[in-house]
Amino acid sequence: MATFTCNGEVVSVGDHHPHLLSALRDELGLTAAKDGCAPSGQCGCCTVLINGKARVACQTPLEKAEGADIVTLEGVSDDERDRIATTFAAHGALQCGFCTPGIVMRTISLLGRDQPVTRDQASRHLGGHLCRCTGYIKILDAVEDLANGVTPVAAEATVASAGIGSRSIKYEAGELSLGERDFIDDMQPEGCLHGAVVLAAHARADVAGIDTGAALAAPGVVAVITGSDVPGELRSGIINKDWPVFIPEGGRTSYLGDVIALVVAETRLQARAAVPLVAVDYRVLEPITNPIAALDDPKPAVWQLDGNVLSTSSYSRGDVEAALSTSAHTIDEVFQTQRVDHTFLEPESTLAVPTLSADGATDSLHVYSGGQGVWDDRDDIARILDIDERRVVVELVSNGGAFGGKEDMSNQGQTALAAWLLGRPVKTTFSRDESFVLDTKRHPIRIHLQAGCDGDGHLTALRVRMIGDSGPYASVGMKVLERAAGHASGPYVIDNIDVEAIAVRTNNSVCGAFRGFGANQAQFAMEGAIDRLATAVGISGWEMRSRNVISPGVIWGPGQRMDAGSAGARRCLDAVKPAWDAAVAAGKPVGVGLGLKNSGLGNGAVEVSISTVQFMPDNTVEVRHCWTEMGQGVHTVARQVAVEELGIDPDRIRVLVDTSRELGAGQTTGSRGTLMCSGSVADACRVAKAGGCKVGVEYEGRYVVDWTTKLGDGSSEPIIHSTFGYAAQLVELDPDTGKVDRVVAAHDVGRAINPLLCEGQIEGAVHMGLGYALSEGFPCDEDGRPVNETLRSLGIIRPKDMPDVEVILIEEPQPNSPYGVKGVGEIGLVPTAGAVAAALQSHDGEWRNVLPMDNAANREREASWT
Repeated sequence: MATFTCNGEVVSVGDHHPHLLSALRDELGLTAAKDGCAPSGQCGCCTVLINGKARVACQTPLEKAEGADIVTLEGVSDDERDRIATTFAAHGALQCGFCTPGIVMRTISLLGRDQPVTRDQASRHLGGHLCRCTGYIKILDAVEDLANGVTPVAAEATVASAGIGSRSIKYEAGELSLGERDFIDDMQPEGCLHGAVVLAAHARADVAGIDTGAALAAPGVVAVITGSDVPGELRSGIINKDWPVFIPEGGRTSYLGDVIALVVAETRLQARAAVPLVAVDYRVLEPITNPIAALDDPKPAVWQLDGNVLSTSSYSRGDVEAALSTSAHTIDEVFQTQRVDHTFLEPESTLAVPTLSADGATDSLHVYSGGQGVWDDRDDIARILDIDERRVVVELVSNGGAFGGKEDMSNQGQTALAAWLLGRPVKTTFSRDESFVLDTKRHPIRIHLQAGCDGDGHLTALRVRMIGDSGPYASVGMKVLERAAGHASGPYVIDNIDVEAIAVRTNNSVCGAFRGFGANQAQFAMEGAIDRLATAVGISGWEMRSRNVISPGVIWGPGQRMDAGSAGARRCLDAVKPAWDAAVAAGKPVGVGLGLKNSGLGNGAVEVSISTVQFMPDNTVEVRHCWTEMGQGVHTVARQVAVEELGIDPDRIRVLVDTSRELGAGQTTGSRGTLMCSGSVADACRVAKAGGCKVGVEYEGRYVVDWTTKLGDGSSEPIIHSTFGYAAQLVELDPDTGKVDRVVAAHDVGRAINPLLCEGQIEGAVHMGLGYALSEGFPCDEDGRPVNETLRSLGIIRPKDMPDVEVILIEEPQPNSPYGVKGVGEIGLVPTAGAVAAALQSHDGEWRNVLPMDNAANREREASWT
């Protein structure tokens, strides 16, 4: 036993816990301290006060807690909790909220010192905390106000100040700041079992045998689930059903994240302790990890699939060869982007709760998922269990960050199967190590680009050939490469264009959706071409972009005639011109990038959003929609739209994601949450007003996008590939150190539903974009094994290294869009790498073709791409 004072009370806990965090969460039920990386102590989410000092609980053994005075966020005084939560909310200093309680505890520790706290000091003291959403800027704003005793003025919760265009605080901001709103791993139903996965030991190997005997005999173990227990279909997937929920005996592994078995035990510790006891007999095969060589390799990288080409996306217009041959200036370059881990702070977690029939058999399942597509989860779970989908309800629990990485099922299928078979609730939460190995990544893409321009710098031709490593399973890899192909020309006018993008299967980490979705890889190369051609012509990078930027009416890229909303590209470029001129005049190294990113799926997809509005007997108004809240603020958007349309007090509005019925089509992805949700909520409100807003009546609204065209469909008419958001970013370096000193980000959002949230999205995306440009990576070795094993090794930028970011919001309305809105969630990192590369070239004269630019350890192995 270990005894200590916790939140003013003397408590004793069992000595079986590996660290203090386990005791706090699993035995004492204090869940404000979150587990983002235990036991490495590198994310800061589990910070508590130990004898008055901020410490990470997952690095504190119980013997060090013995006799200590420990304070968790639950034990902080109500006045202090309210002051900090109010300040964080007013500044928009949180998004998903998973990291926030740990940051709040660090802030309390800082404020409790006898010396003043400056912004610079705060950024250094917060160096042990990761926030993947905010970019730290608004967090430091909040800490600075708290340190100076400033009470921020938040937008009042009134009809006049909480509708469209207001800076109203985030929905559930207070609860998230204080750790009061449960994430899945915080939920602990009575009698809950715990699952732990057995992962493949080899990236490509035949599984000759699986012996579960020793594991089954281990203390607390209830079952070991394997592929032989799957009653329905073995494979799932968003687009292609090719991802096995288990690799069965007689099967073959295709990457190290393949699941061999799920150990289910009475406690999490017992389940994890039994994992090494599952004995697997492998016949090891040589992995296929070179995507270029995989193209022609007769051996399939993936079990029971023929060929290693997942997809090919292509289109062409004009005569590229002739245009290149007559161009005044040409470039021919190869660019290489890298694999990157999403590093959402909340590891993947699923809770499945069965309902039993009178005879004790499982009749139905209620699954709690943090996925970006809960209906896809539901459908695949039903297929795995071989039951009607109406017997499965998947309830969304707003997650702790996703960025595309929670589109695919992670542990939902295995957990649901265990609960179905055992008739008891089962929860499976990945460790950070498991998340690293199993989770999808950003696609590394090799881009061969040839481009030309005339003597005045007008682009004449573009030829692009891309090869992307998609790992073994489809996920959405074909769509990422399709999107990269579609965005290959950036926001520029080019009459002659020829693009091909191939997604290749290998035995490296699976690659899938990730913020930017191929657009940032493609536009890193295109921006590099623009800057090289500008130098050849003898004009600035800004001027080169100005002479080629798209405008309404022009034909762009795959053949789309750009609509009136495309005027935003020019407005963004013009918005950063004063900063460009000032930097040049001051002799500072500077670069600029210009980008576009689709809002919505486009490419011929039919997109549907349904929302409902209901006036309740208690005078509240319930708004239900179908979009995953993952920090981006879609709940807040829904509330603001309801305030705008109904003219009611925002405090009356409750916002829910309703997954008990079909309210939408597909994933929360493609920068479309605000677009689709605002459209359907607005329609539901208008229907309610037309119906008299009667109590107890549910009013339904819809928003549908069904007018886009599939890429490369061969049509002779101008296509509608998608609608877009636009951004220009200026990156300024410190002339002495060559480090990024300032970013000016001008973003066309169409209409800012909430400027505070828009700024936060952009600042967070710039942070992620700078990491992508300079330091982040997740390479695999020649055996398909990830090289990085800790959060610190990923190269994520920490608070003290984050430069100033000036956000300029441009509002060029999108025709036929609700309120004129455009997507903002992904565009924020599309132009960043190109701007950084240009600024670095301005500093030292060296062109850069490979990402990340300042961290060679996190680049793709050159040998794996030759």
